[in-house]
Amino acid sequence: MSCAFSLLESCHLPCSRYLSTTFRFSRGWYQMQRPIKHKTLCLCRNMQTFACELVKASYVPTPQTKPKSLAKVETIDAFQKLPMVMPSVDIFQSASRKAKRVLPTKGIANVAKRERNRGAKQLDALMKELAVPLRGYIENFPKRIYLHPYERSLIELTFGAGNYEEVLKKVDALRKKVVSVGKEHASLCAKSLSKKEAEERLTEGLEKLQEIFKCEGQAIDDLLYIAKTLRAMPVVDLEMPTLCLVGAPNVGKSSLVRLLSTGKPEVCNYPFTTRGILMGHITLDYQHFQVTDTPGLLKRCDEDRNNLEKLTLAVLSHLPTAILYVHDLSGQCGMSPSDQFMIYKEISERFGNHLWLDVISKCDLLKESPVVFITEDREVDHLELVKYRKIGPEGALHVSVKNEDGIDKLKKKVHELLMAQMERIKSKRIQDNIEVA
Repeated sequence: MSCAFSLLESCHLPCSRYLSTTFRFSRGWYQMQRPIKHKTLCLCRNMQTFACELVKASYVPTPQTKPKSLAKVETIDAFQKLPMVMPSVDIFQSASRKAKRVLPTKGIANVAKRERNRGAKQLDALMKELAVPLRGYIENFPKRIYLHPYERSLIELTFGAGNYEEVLKKVDALRKKVVSVGKEHASLCAKSLSKKEAEERLTEGLEKLQEIFKCEGQAIDDLLYIAKTLRAMPVVDLEMPTLCLVGAPNVGKSSLVRLLSTGKPEVCNYPFTTRGILMGHITLDYQHFQVTDTPGLLKRCDEDRNNLEKLTLAVLSHLPTAILYVHDLSGQCGMSPSDQFMIYKEISERFGNHLWLDVISKCDLLKESPVVFITEDREVDHLELVKYRKIGPEGALHVSVKNEDGIDKLKKKVHELLMAQMERIKSKRIQDNIEVA
C-alpha cells in the first residue's frame, strides 16, 4: 500500500466583502447590503510529491528509481580525439617568448625590489607555460583500460606491451619536475637582496628549466610519435557490416580488396606485403560496408606469431566481422596447400561463430593435378587434405583477378554475406536494449 502526499502552503485573501447600497421604493428609503465578490488570490509554493509505503502503521519513504535507458553503443573513435602534441623544442621556445614579455608589478620604486619581482614573475610564468600543455596531454590521452579491446590490442601490438603507459608516466614526471624547479628558483629570485643577485637567480632558473627540458623532453617527442601513429589508424564503425579478408601471406587478399572496395593496399609478390590493418569501403545497392585487409598468417602457435599476425587475430577476436578466407592452391604464394589447410582448420575452429565465405584465388594458374611441395607427403591418408589439395574447401568460389573469372559471382556472395552480417548487428543491438530494460 502506498500513498502520495503534497506539501502545499497557501495564503488566501478574503473572498468577498459587502458594500452598503441605498435603494428608493415607492413608500420610502431602504438600505440593503449587496455582496460584491472578488477573485481569490492564491499564493503557492512549488509542489513536491513523494511516495510512501505503509509499514506497521508508519509511512516509510519509497526510494525513487531512475528511468532505464537504452544500451550504450560501443564506438572506436578514441584515437581520432587525441590532442595535438607539439615538439618539445617548440613548447620551450613558445613558453620562453611569453615569459620574457612579463613585466614587473607597477608602482615599485626600489630597483632591487622591482628586479626580483620581475625575475620571480618570469620564472613562474615560464613554469606554468611549460607545465600546462603537459598536464593537458596527461589528462586527454585515454587510459588503456578504458579503451575498446580492439584499440587496446592496436596499442600493445604497435608500440609493445607497457610502452604507451611508460611514455605517459615520463611526461607526467617531467611536468612535476618543471613545477618543482620553477617554484624553487622563483622563490630564490624573490628573496634576492640586490638587483644583480636577482638577475643572476633569474638566469640560473631559466638555464635550469632549459636543461631539464633538453634532457627529458624526448618523452614529449615520443608522445608526439604515438599520437601521429594512432591518429592514422583506420576508423572502424561497429554499426556497419565489415568484411575481413584472411589467409596465408601472398595468397591474393590485397588484390581482392582493390577489386571489391575503395581500399588500395600494396600488391607485391612477397610475404607480409600488408604491414597493418587496411580499410576500404563497398557501396552495393546504395548501402555502405567496410572491408579490411589483414596481414597473412603462418603455420605456428600463437606464442611464436609476430605482431602482424597477432593484429589479424585481434581483428577477428574483437570486431564483429564476416570472414572472407582466401586460399591459393597454385603454389605461387610460397606456402604449401598442406600448411594452408592446417592454418585454415585452426582459424575455422577458432572463429567458427563468424559468417564465412571461402575463395580459391588465382584459379587461372590451377592445373589438373594438385600442387604438392617437396616437403609434403605425397601419400597422405588424410581424405579431407587430399580433397583440399584438389578443389579446396567444400563450397569455395574459384576466382581469378587477372582474368576476372568468377568476380561477378563473388560480388553477389559478398553482398549476401554482408546483408546477413547487418541482420546480426541489428539483432544484437535489440538484444542489448532488452537486457538493459
